[in-house]
Amino acid sequence: MIGHLRIRSPWSQLLVLVLVFSPQIILLMVGLSLGNEVETSKSMDQVSVGTMKLMQAASSLLFFLLPAFLFSVFVFRGRYLYFLGFKPAEKTSMYVLSGIVMILALPFVFWLGELNRMIELPEWMIRMEQSTSKQMEEFLKVNHWYDVPVNILIIALLPAICEELFFRGALQRVMIHVSRSPIAGIILAAVLFSALHLQFAGFLPRFFLGMILGFLYWYSGSLWTSIIGHFVFNAIQVIWVSFAPKYVNENPSLPLLVALVSGVSIATILYFFRRQSTITYEKVYNIDELNPHNEFLA
Repeated sequence: MIGHLRIRSPWSQLLVLVLVFSPQIILLMVGLSLGNEVETSKSMDQVSVGTMKLMQAASSLLFFLLPAFLFSVFVFRGRYLYFLGFKPAEKTSMYVLSGIVMILALPFVFWLGELNRMIELPEWMIRMEQSTSKQMEEFLKVNHWYDVPVNILIIALLPAICEELFFRGALQRVMIHVSRSPIAGIILAAVLFSALHLQFAGFLPRFFLGMILGFLYWYSGSLWTSIIGHFVFNAIQVIWVSFAPKYVNENPSLPLLVALVSGVSIATILYFFRRQSTITYEKVYNIDELNPHNEFLA
């Protein structure tokens, strides 16, 4: 049998991931420093908006998809996308439930957003958030019939695929291996998922979403479930804000009871995933051979 890992040590895998992502980290740091000095123009013309959308698409590909692919090339011996998570889910119903749980999560996420707004942030974070909000307002303006489909492609679909490949397919895999704990690995990946978006006024809701996506992937064994969930959540927001622009900067006011029902619904679906799942740490990490008799690797 042929070992499927080029690099077996989880710490060495983490080092590889840091190295392939280091150019992006440098760019993020440069962006942070510039963010203190440069504000988004209050009014961008259609040409610049189109250019910004192309830059957004390129950033998804270069910041997240490329490092994930490079990581897989250095760490695995072939079947790169497979080992990043592109495999069938444990149960077919998990694909549908992944979308449903993200819809049901909306009220709880809105509540977390309001909670996050109560946290006092440094001035530079506030300016960065305001700049991002202005940019999103311009992005999501509907001037032509094709604006919404294009926005769904650039802001919902591409990030769902690229970010899930990096944060769940590569980063979460390594974090679980390093910590030897699925829950700890999922939490660590969710923290970095939220932090690297550099939108600190939404840190708590994005962290929570990262945890949901992490559990969807872990229990299903398929990256498709987290991609579906990520896409559904993003697409709903794109469509909603396209026709109700004021919600770029504010969350709808909902009773606490609605948020609690939302939280219970999320927990129920994730519990179903856990009950239906046969994925274990040992099954994923303790077998490093391409064994056709092993269900996870087959």
